[in-house]
Amino acid sequence: MGLMKVFSGSEVLAIALQQRLEEAGVETAKKDNIQSARLGGFGQTDLAVEVFIQETDFAKANPVIEDFRMSI
Repeated sequence: MGLMKVFSGSEVLAIALQQRLEEAGVETAKKDNIQSARLGGFGQTDLAVEVFIQETDFAKANPVIEDFRMSI
């Protein structure tokens, strides 16, 4: 299986979701497109921070993700 994107948005919200998922025992990966663009010399504002999980963890992560989405 592979990685599955579960969130794309601001860095603050991405970190908050990432913490909730890790507290629930789900490993996450974060891709910061904003920081990558800045380091590469591209100042784009339409890029976002993305949070990924393993596809096999989706059943465990889905309730956490839905609760998070309802709280924002």
